[in-house]
Amino acid sequence: METAKKSLPPEAYRELEPGEKYTPLVPAEKLIPEVTARSVFWGLFMALFFTFSMAYLGLKVGTVPEAAIPIAILAVGLGYTYSRKNTILENVIIQSIGAASGALVAGAIFTIPALFIIGLPIDIFKIFLSTFLGGCLGILFLIPLRRYFCAEQHGKLPFPEATATTEILVSGEGGGDQARPLILGVIISGIYEFLAIGVRLWDEVITFRFLPFMDRLAEKSRMVLKIDALSAFLGLGYVIGLRYNAIIVAGGLLSHFAFIPVIWFLGQHFTEAIYPGKIPIAQMSEVQIFTTYVRYIGIGAIFMAGVLGIIKSLPIMARAFSLGFKEILKGKQASAETIRTDRDLKMSTIIAGILATAVAIFFYFLWISNLKFALIGVVICLVLSFLFTTVAATAIAIVGTNPVSGMTLITLILSSVILIGAGLSGQEGMGVALLIGAVVCTALAVSGSFITDLKIGYWIGATPRNQERFKFTGILVSALAVGVAIFILDKAFSFQSGALAAPQANLMAAVIRSLMSKEPVTWLLYGIGASIALVAELCKIPPLPLALGMYLPLELTTPLLVGGFLSHLVKKSSQDKELAEKRHNRGMLISSGFIAGGALMGIVLAVLKLAKLDHYVSLGIPMVLENGKWVDGTPAGWFSQYGEIISLVAFILLVGFVYWQSKKEK
Repeated sequence: METAKKSLPPEAYRELEPGEKYTPLVPAEKLIPEVTARSVFWGLFMALFFTFSMAYLGLKVGTVPEAAIPIAILAVGLGYTYSRKNTILENVIIQSIGAASGALVAGAIFTIPALFIIGLPIDIFKIFLSTFLGGCLGILFLIPLRRYFCAEQHGKLPFPEATATTEILVSGEGGGDQARPLILGVIISGIYEFLAIGVRLWDEVITFRFLPFMDRLAEKSRMVLKIDALSAFLGLGYVIGLRYNAIIVAGGLLSHFAFIPVIWFLGQHFTEAIYPGKIPIAQMSEVQIFTTYVRYIGIGAIFMAGVLGIIKSLPIMARAFSLGFKEILKGKQASAETIRTDRDLKMSTIIAGILATAVAIFFYFLWISNLKFALIGVVICLVLSFLFTTVAATAIAIVGTNPVSGMTLITLILSSVILIGAGLSGQEGMGVALLIGAVVCTALAVSGSFITDLKIGYWIGATPRNQERFKFTGILVSALAVGVAIFILDKAFSFQSGALAAPQANLMAAVIRSLMSKEPVTWLLYGIGASIALVAELCKIPPLPLALGMYLPLELTTPLLVGGFLSHLVKKSSQDKELAEKRHNRGMLISSGFIAGGALMGIVLAVLKLAKLDHYVSLGIPMVLENGKWVDGTPAGWFSQYGEIISLVAFILLVGFVYWQSKKEK
């Protein structure tokens, strides 16, 4: 069974005209296999396999690679092994179920290992309950917002990760010439990333300090312009577009070219460390100032941007629940009237699910604590998961990055303050606060990931109700697997030994120790960030992308702006609007290939590192064996002198390649 069209309709990525409706790749009236034994089996298999692999990679390397993209590629490939090729809707289900793995792993490894690091009691069943219940909350709170994010914001939010995954699924369905730009992008990106990160033929990050005046600027004021010159970030920037990228980078420049120099200028005169710093500011690099002080300003901005987003989305939530209650009163008639591609789980099911999950969370905390703290725990989990769901979904829709660690940090601070006020501190307080954080962190990671799945389904024409029902199965399998994976990794490496990086979990452990020891909280820094977000809103500047730019390292946001500007140039490359749109869409395919190639090569390089084979390919910075460990040795002479210059030239050539390839569309 084949779909009538082999590419997304032209209005897929633009705002709709008044009265215009979006018709997906598979129209609502067309019925093709969607939920089948093979799609569910392979989806659950992907969830199981990627949970184990992502947990290992995430804890060892310090980041959770994107699971949706490789799962989409595998889903397309698996279809060719059957006599009947997978339909594109079966592949959507496989991807949606399997992608639960990355979200669950992110929620778990940001918080659960902190319990091991501190030395608190934990078992597999507690990990399962924390992640499964959090995952259920993430799904249930997001479903009422699906129409808003997917339909009402169509063309207004870029959805970079969803775009890349959708293009992979659609190109796999169409094959032939249509898939060539995407495959070309994957190949070029894979080679480029391997040479940059694996072989290290050039510096990954360009700081421009090879220019004398930039070096003096860095030395005297700690102002450093950085760009992470990787193809994946360039592709991500192209997909996001110029408008949002400009706001994101404005936030980054505010942090790095305003706050860091000001803190350096004022702090260098103090001979003692200023809390929360451990060393005097005069001894800090720009990176240390950013992580010690400025990032907390970014977290405060994200929090306020989230609060403002919640206030603005309250009418949407009220409307969603109002329609849901009308559906309950009308019975089955309402759902029967809804077209297939707009059919969600019944609101009665969602409300029952939220209540059941809340009861389960209450008994979970009652099991580990007492009645008072169980009530506090369930209220915090429900309120923060509900409120931050909008933040997580919006962040993913704008920049493809979920600031879940920042929101989890806020959760830990609020939980600790409330628990201490209620009379719970010490070891038991740390345990309860971290498990509250685990539930909320998983809920936010899942809601951010799931909005990507739902947008993919919206573009292609999947039935939302099927995605929503079977997402729970992926969450269940991943929650069962992640606890086993974490315990195995602790037995093999021991989180307390530091053999596994687990940077977020170590941060959470340090924060919770200081809070439960009743050390001061950096309210001033949070307040500055919150004030900036409020001013941005008053100036009609979207506060969340600005806050994300303040929170993320500058080198991760600047290549996005380059990609966004490139996207703008391609759109303006012809006076013929139709030709310009075709060129832009070709660039979108190549950029999606860059994102996919970067994700796949990230996994390959992480596996090489884990297998201790990376020293065989690293040439620019040869690796040497010290005390049984491979560590970076002395950089090659040409790398030290010209590494950044080579990187800049390679990145410019990469930008030129995308522009030249896009203009080949006639």
